[in-house]
Amino acid sequence: MATATKAKKQAEETPLEDENARDYVTSFARGLDVIRTFTRSKPRMTLSEVAEQADMNRAAARRFLLTLVREGYAEFDGKYFGLNPKILELGFSALASMSLPETVQPVLNDLAEKLQESCFCVLLDGDSTVYIAAAKSRRMINVSIELGSRAPAHCMSSGRVLLGSLKAEELDAILESIKLEQITENTVTSKLKLRSAIRDARTKGYSIVDQEYEIGLRSISVPIADRAGHVIAALNVCCPSPRYTLEEMTQKVLPALLDSSSRITLSLPH
Repeated sequence: MATATKAKKQAEETPLEDENARDYVTSFARGLDVIRTFTRSKPRMTLSEVAEQADMNRAAARRFLLTLVREGYAEFDGKYFGLNPKILELGFSALASMSLPETVQPVLNDLAEKLQESCFCVLLDGDSTVYIAAAKSRRMINVSIELGSRAPAHCMSSGRVLLGSLKAEELDAILESIKLEQITENTVTSKLKLRSAIRDARTKGYSIVDQEYEIGLRSISVPIADRAGHVIAALNVCCPSPRYTLEEMTQKVLPALLDSSSRITLSLPH
């Protein structure tokens, strides 16, 4: 009885931080790390590559990957692992519960029709961008990105706009841990240059990225703010580089983007 009473007293005196730590399931978090290693530029990887990207040993990575395969969220061809479309189910329920995609969709549709280019609404999740809404033009060639897709924030115009909205300490933490992967020959891999580009995006109120994520593709993004002025997302237009020069993107696309961003802000609830 004395032991039980002592345990109860210790539980009552346990700080909230310790309770949160006890409730934290490390293995679940590490499993999510494995899922996040797969990107548009790396849709299929070997066990060793996944382990390296997730910063864990091969044995642990193998257990997580085989669990995903068994549950139908991933596939394995004997050498390479890759995610299956079923993985999108994990994100669709969250997207469906959010009001932002519903608010931005009509504006995205109008913007895509006006510019005849692919338009997206993007969120920041750590050092990645996540696409939550999209609209295509009537052109034969469109930029196709699935909802829920992730991309490295450092080489995306949307990522730089969103990183520029962070508090100094938040940005420092991300830049300290981020891995600047060389995706194309144009990708910025210097943290000093990246910080400068983020600062430039914050000062100008927009960002243009020229073929840093995919050769032949340029993109421009502006922030979307709520009624209080806090940046909550980015509005993005992607287009094949032959259709717009960098100067034309600033002169023709940017005004339409800024107008659409303002429309979204006015449509958000108070």
